[in-house]
Amino acid sequence: MDISDLLASEGVKLRAGASSKRQALHLVAGAAAQALGLTEAEVFEALMEREQLGSTGLGCGVAVPHARLTGLDRVAGVLVRLDQPVAYDSVDDRPVDVLFALFAPPSDGTEHLRALAAVSRALRSSELRERLRQARTVDAVRALFVKDTAAVAAA
Repeated sequence: MDISDLLASEGVKLRAGASSKRQALHLVAGAAAQALGLTEAEVFEALMEREQLGSTGLGCGVAVPHARLTGLDRVAGVLVRLDQPVAYDSVDDRPVDVLFALFAPPSDGTEHLRALAAVSRALRSSELRERLRQARTVDAVRALFVKDTAAVAAA
């Protein structure tokens, strides 16, 4: 799975400001609404419902919030990088500054799970996380996922 294919250019937001998990998820919802043609309110509500089941904070400053949304025909993602990390109830109790959100149609099963696994696996790389934090452009962010996917496929 090529993670960069999930990530629309208009769904990448660098240097976003938030002071709480809730605000960070609002930023994610706004990015998703813009990139996917949905309403921010419906995306935010779906993200909050999922967070009530348990935090999507993976640790090391990264979260992978996800939800199923009507109106989508495929799995898609957005990436928001915060200026300052926010408390997120992550598994390691560290604050989060990188959020890679995934969205899938309600009827999608395996593709959504494969995307979650691929993104989670990629974000375990400390090198990738650091490069994401240093990337200055949307194209640089997307290129990191093309490179990372190729490296994983070659291994």
